[in-house]
This record gives sequence, structure tokens and C-alpha cells, in this order.
Amino acid sequence: MNRFSDMQLLVDAADLGSLSSAGRRAGLSPAAASACVQRVETLLGARLFERTTRQLRLTDEGRIYIASCRVAIDTMKEAERAVRSGTDAVSGTLRVSAPSDLGRNLLVHILNRFMELHPDVRVVLTLSDSLSRFVPDDVDVAIRVGPLQDSDLIARHLADSWRVVCASPACIETHGMPTQPDDLAELPTLVLTTQAGPRNEWQLGEDVVRVRRYHECTDSEVIRTWAVLGRGFAYRQLWAVTADVSAGRLQLVHAPAWSAPSPIHAMYHPNAFQPPRVRRFVDFLQAEFSERLATGSALASAFKGEP
Repeated sequence: MNRFSDMQLLVDAADLGSLSSAGRRAGLSPAAASACVQRVETLLGARLFERTTRQLRLTDEGRIYIASCRVAIDTMKEAERAVRSGTDAVSGTLRVSAPSDLGRNLLVHILNRFMELHPDVRVVLTLSDSLSRFVPDDVDVAIRVGPLQDSDLIARHLADSWRVVCASPACIETHGMPTQPDDLAELPTLVLTTQAGPRNEWQLGEDVVRVRRYHECTDSEVIRTWAVLGRGFAYRQLWAVTADVSAGRLQLVHAPAWSAPSPIHAMYHPNAFQPPRVRRFVDFLQAEFSERLATGSALASAFKGEP
């Protein structure tokens, strides 16, 4: 029994949704492919696929096992390429998910640098403003902003970000500069909405304010644009508005007193055989975020523009 070939057949069957198609790819008859699956299922003592005449569907045990098979196959292929080339180069597909704001403002540049250093790595990047704490099996590294929830995932702290209140000079001129956090409850505000609902509770230093007069959108870039256009006060990540603050399009409101730290973590599944590209990328992320979001320099650079 060739365990590597068996794992490749199982992965192909899951991807193609057909055991016979996976068998043809491996040069096996349908009977031989079926015997391979049965042999592995007997060895594991678990059913990996629900098989009918119309479809092939992974069981819960199958999803867990196939995810580990993918890692093992990728690790073996990378090891073979490294030995052949005589280098420690990494390759293969790296699947990353992150919030849209973080992706547009920071991660796109970090990934560009990583791709320059590792040209044999193929990146699949998923960005969304409605990411959950759940990380799918087919994601190698998930970057999340905010407090961690209980999880079986491994979390590496990358840096601390800062949420700030900001508004355009025209908005502040029209509605006045709030003097107390509670003032924002009755001022026009802009709120990002996710699957959990509108994020209308803002942490302002030691105070938590629930804003009531707000426009909302599921896209964080629209919130930023509305803020620049003077539609209201926004509560954004510092790195998402630093360029607007520097250019005078937005003004920070009572920073740093009305600001709140927000941790950034890289999260990944605790596989026994983590592909080298994943380990290398997480190490690279930590170094890049530590440099780009060094608390002292980031705060000083952005806050110095506040009148």
C-alpha cells in the first residue's frame, strides 16, 4: 500500500466529486479506486465518503482527514523540490483570509513583498468585512482583528492596532467637535454592518458609546468614503485612515484619549505537518506587522496631525 498515492486519490476524489474520475487521473479502474478508499476507511475505522449513484460527499471525518492529507501531500512535494534545488525555497498554494480594510491597506503590500521573496508560492487571498471567527479547513492562515474567542486554532499575536474616531473638517465645522463621548450618540455617524449586525457600540478610551443616528453599510471602504465626503463621524482602524489624515481629508477626534487598542492575530489549524510556506509566511507576517504597526511610531505619526 502506497500511503502517498492513497492520500492523493482521496484528495482528487474530494475535489472532483467523483471516485471514478479520481481513479482515471491515477490510472486506476473504478474497482481499484473503490478498493483503495475501502482499504483506507478500514484502516481508520471511519467512513470518509457518503457514496450514492449521483454524488460523492465527504463525511465530517472525511473533511478532517482530507484536510490533513492536503497538508501532508504539499509538505512532501515541497521537501522534494527543496532537495532537488538544494535550497530552502518554499512553493505551493497559500490561502489567506483577512478583513477587507486590512487587506487593502496593509496585507496587499505585505503579500507583494512575500511573493517577491518566494516566487514559487501561489497566493489565494479572500477579503471580507463579514469574516467570522470560524476558519474553514481550506484556509491556511486567517488574519483577524479584535479580541480572540475560544478556539482550537493556533493564534500568533502580530501587533496591536488602534480604532479611532474621525470626521472630515467640513463635518466638524457643520456639527461641531464633540466634547464628551456621549455627544456622539446624537451626532450623525457612519457604521459598518456585519453578519452580527451594525457595529454601533464604540469603545472610546474607558467609555462605551452606542451611536443612534447613523448611516450603515456592509463595505468599510464606503464608510471611509462617506466620512471623507462629510456624511458623519466614523470609527475606523487607524491604518485605514492614516493617509486621509495626513492629506487633511479626515481629522482625528480627541486622539489618543478616544482611541482603543485592537489586537491582530494570525490564526491557523494545529496540523502536525504544517507546510513550510505557512510557517514561513506567519513568521514573515509577524516581522512585517511589528515594523509597520509599531505602536509608538504609528500613533505619533497619525496623531500629530490633530489640531
